[in-house]
Order: sequence, then C-alpha cells, then structure tokens
Amino acid sequence: MHWIDILIFGIYISFMLFVGFYFFRKNKNIDDYFVGGRKMGAGHIGLSVVATDVGGGFSIGLGGLGFVMGLSGSWLLFTGLAGAWVSAVVLIPKVSKMASKYNFLSFPQFLGKSYNTRVAFIAGIISAIGYLGFTSSQILAGAKLASASFSGLTLTQALVIMGAIAVIYTVIGGLKAVIYTDTIQWALLMFGLIFIAVPFSYFSIGGLSEIKNTLPHNFLDLSNITWQQFLNWFITIFPIWFIGMTLYQRIYAAGDVKTARKAWFIAGLFEYPVMAFTGVILGLFAKVAFENGLIPVSEFGLKGTIDPELGLPLLLRTILPVGFTGIILSAYFSAIMSTADSCLMAASGNMITDIFKIKATGKILRWSQISTLILGALALFLSLWVPNVLDLMLYSYAFMVSGLFVPVLAAIFHKKPNVAGAFWAMILGGSITLLLTVLNIELPLGLDPNIFGISASLIVYLLISAIKKQA
Repeated sequence: MHWIDILIFGIYISFMLFVGFYFFRKNKNIDDYFVGGRKMGAGHIGLSVVATDVGGGFSIGLGGLGFVMGLSGSWLLFTGLAGAWVSAVVLIPKVSKMASKYNFLSFPQFLGKSYNTRVAFIAGIISAIGYLGFTSSQILAGAKLASASFSGLTLTQALVIMGAIAVIYTVIGGLKAVIYTDTIQWALLMFGLIFIAVPFSYFSIGGLSEIKNTLPHNFLDLSNITWQQFLNWFITIFPIWFIGMTLYQRIYAAGDVKTARKAWFIAGLFEYPVMAFTGVILGLFAKVAFENGLIPVSEFGLKGTIDPELGLPLLLRTILPVGFTGIILSAYFSAIMSTADSCLMAASGNMITDIFKIKATGKILRWSQISTLILGALALFLSLWVPNVLDLMLYSYAFMVSGLFVPVLAAIFHKKPNVAGAFWAMILGGSITLLLTVLNIELPLGLDPNIFGISASLIVYLLISAIKKQA
C-alpha cells in the first residue's frame, strides 16, 4: 500500500481516538457512559443503530454472500428492515416509557421489572456472552480487511493491532462518543462504497456485459435462495431487534418514544435496500474479477482459491489508485469500529449492571472502563478461534435469540408474564441451540438450530404458564 493511503488511514484512526479521549473528559456519570445522557437526537441514533447493526461483519459478510450467490444475498438485510420497523411499532412504546420511569441502563433491567431479578441475571449472562461473540466477529472482520490491504501483515498480527485499537477507543469513550462517531463512520462507509468502490469496480471488471458473460444468470436473480436459507436468516436476525442490548441502550438514549421510533425507521431504510444491495453488488463484482483473473491471487499468497470474504478487499486493493485505497480502508474499518465499540459497550453494561450489579458510586465509571477492557481482551482471544466473520456473528445472534426472544414477547404482550416460564425458556432455548451448533447435528430440511431453540423456548414457556393457571 502506498504511503499516502497509509497516511489517510492513520488520520482516520487518530481522529476516532481523539473523539474517544474528548468524551472521556466529558463523561460525568454512568448515564453519560452507558446511555448517552438520554437526550440524543433521532438522526444520530438512527445512523448509530444501522452502523452498529450492519457494521463490519455484515459489510465484509455481504461481500462474501455476493461473491457466492449474487444479488439474492441481499435478503439477509431485508430481515433487518422488517425487524427495525416491527420493533418500532411493537416494542419501543412500552420499553421507552418504562425506561423513563425507572432509568434503565441495560436490556435485562427491562426483564427484571417485567419478571424478577433472577430472570434479569440469566438474561445478563446470555447477553454478555452473545455480545462478546459480536465483538470478536468485528475484530476478525477488521483483521481480514487489514491483512488483505497491507502486504506482509498476517491475519494474527492484524487481529492484535485491530483489536487493540477498537478496545482502547471503546474503553475511553462511552456511548455518547460511540453514537456521534457512528454518524461520521456510517457517512464515510456509504460515501466510500457508493461513490468510490462501486464505480471503480464496475468499470474495472468490464461493465454489465462482462458480468453477464462471466456469471451464471442466477447471480443476477433475487430468487437464487432457498426458503430454508431465508427462514434461517429471518429467525436469527429479526428477533435481535427485540433482544439486542445495543438497541435498548439507544432506546434509552433517545429519551422518548417519538424520537426512538423515528430513529428505527431511518435505520431500517439504510439497511434495506441501501446497504443490502451495495454490499452484495460489490461482492458480485469481486466474483467477476476473480473468475477473469483480475485479482492476482498468486501475489497474495493464494493458490487458485480464495476466501469469499476476502474477494472484495483484494479486488479494491488491486484496482484502486493511490489515495482511494486509504479512503476505502477507512470506510470499511469505520463500519467495523461502529459495531465493535457498541457490542463491547453492551457486554460491559451487562457485566456491570446485570451480573455484578455494581452500585452507582463515584468509582462506577472506572469499574465500567475496567470491565470493558477485560471483555475486549477476551473478545480478541475468541476471534483467533473462528475463521469466518459471518459464521461467528450469526452464531452469536442465534445463542442470544434462542434464549431471550420468547420471554421478551411475553413481557410485551402479557400483563402478567410467567416468571418460571421465562426462566426455563431462556435456559432451554439457548442450551438447545448451543448444543445443536457445537455438535454440528444434521437437522431436518437444513434448518438452523436457532429455529429449534426458539421452538423449545416457546413450548416450555407455554407449558409452565398453562400449569400455573391450572394450579
């Protein structure tokens, strides 16, 4: 990479760290650190929500899907649009009003008021573990991008460097810094992808005629997907809008129902169609380039094969002129940072408020930062174990969704939800999904383990609720 590109990327990193240090001096209390002072605007929150939800994992992962299956990979983020808009109508009115009354800092505190502290404690553990996995997926995405962009940089070295930058930035900043920088990072990502990556890639591969001549026709067809694949994506991603700690923190940061709902509608539109098609189209371009030998795989130490998630970074590294590579690298890394910092903040919030239940004393900010640092280090070690960004992210989603989705729905729609039913629904749902995933059991019709975990969670909740009514 040219020194000009390295300089551009270095300026971006320095600016993000500066913002983190700026808000480190501005954070006065625990509300500032975890929920942004509860007075954030809809625009900033909406862009922060989509930046967090899409982030580096989906940015890199969507490119991989476009490389493998073409435009149909965009259906992955249609589930995000559906989740955002449905939760804006169903979830936000109840949660926002309760948050204003009880000054919630975390998602499990909502369950604590709806059920009891034992349910909140289990939810905090599940959420913390899930977001630890999310953070790892973003660090891995950043490392893949960096190792593909900087010659001589191994994936392990990149993991250490990217992980250290993301963790340090998050530890010092707090949620207010995260939300403001997310706005900048999302704007940078969209500008870089739409106005630089797409046109340069399109003309470099030879345009539409070359795309049609190179790829199977189904790569340009939105029906190149099985119903099982769509259902697996939907059942994993749609419910996250009801149980995501990062999302609850932003509902609390909005301060009122109207602001939060407006932010969610903004986020949904940016997920689909904007980011969904941008990501898979770029991955599709990378596939064309690879098939036509435009990506010199031998120069990158590859032997005729390529990781689909590396296709787009390698294409951009090959075709972009000096200066533009630095902008695109910054754009992708901004997406990674915007999710990594939010997920790490969520896990830290769970640790402080829901698991260890540290009281709001003068030292709680320091304890929060220490917790964030420890969890960031754990996330870095976890990222060394799982080589695929999208898999790591979706496994983390599945673990959380299976245990928490049913109890949240019960809390929304039942005036007196069943405490015992919620407790065992969380335990059984999450355990079944985790067991099926770890043992790699072949499931009927190729369905995702998450479907069976949620089904088991629902059945046990309904059974225990029915038994209580008869008693």
